Amino acid sequence: MSEDTLNVLCAGAVQGLVKALHARFERESAAKLNARFGAVGAMKEALLAGEPCDVMIVTDAMVVAMQSAGQLGMRPGAPLGRVRTGLAVRNGAAVPEIATPDALKACLRGASAIYFPDAQRSTAGIHFASVLGRLDIAEELALRLRTFPNGAAAMRELAASAPGAIGCTQITEIMYTPGITLVGPLPDAFELATVYTAAVATRAAQPVLAQCFIDLLAGPATRATRVAGGFEFD
Repeated sequence: MSEDTLNVLCAGAVQGLVKALHARFERESAAKLNARFGAVGAMKEALLAGEPCDVMIVTDAMVVAMQSAGQLGMRPGAPLGRVRTGLAVRNGAAVPEIATPDALKACLRGASAIYFPDAQRSTAGIHFASVLGRLDIAEELALRLRTFPNGAAAMRELAASAPGAIGCTQITEIMYTPGITLVGPLPDAFELATVYTAAVATRAAQPVLAQCFIDLLAGPATRATRVAGGFEFD
């Protein structure tokens, strides 16, 4: 008898959590977990294009919109926690001051390169591009901007970059990436705190397994794992 497979489309910000629970879920369910990670926009596009999906993990706002469109089941989604957007540097680099808009502006202007995710389809990338605009330095820094399909890819490239580079993405992705150090969240004036939520896809082939996985992700038994990975709670 072939084992069941649970297909998951997951925002990059939740990649660390899913990977941390991967083996436990497979052991307890006797099923195989097949997860794809990426920018939230890319995950939505994949589902709409027909990619197999039992569980969708994206921003809470996107879950609500997709439920209204009939793409996700109407059972209330399971919030996993809140994730802030932050900055990172390579391990061993000096940690810059970014607590105020002026300090952040000076930090970015002094960077040799700036790594961040897709400014069209990723939560952190869209927001960071707007921050550059609000600081009025987007044009000045254009030649130093390095964008990638998702935050995980951007942070891996930051870890391998030349000295003086800095990166911006969701804090959970920073904490999951070896070779880089979290500087801190964006200053209050530019703060972005995003709630990520898991929901069962309307066309899920494994709806029961899907709900079991969601219960594991969002349940009290894994709260400490989420906190350690950068999730916050009210």
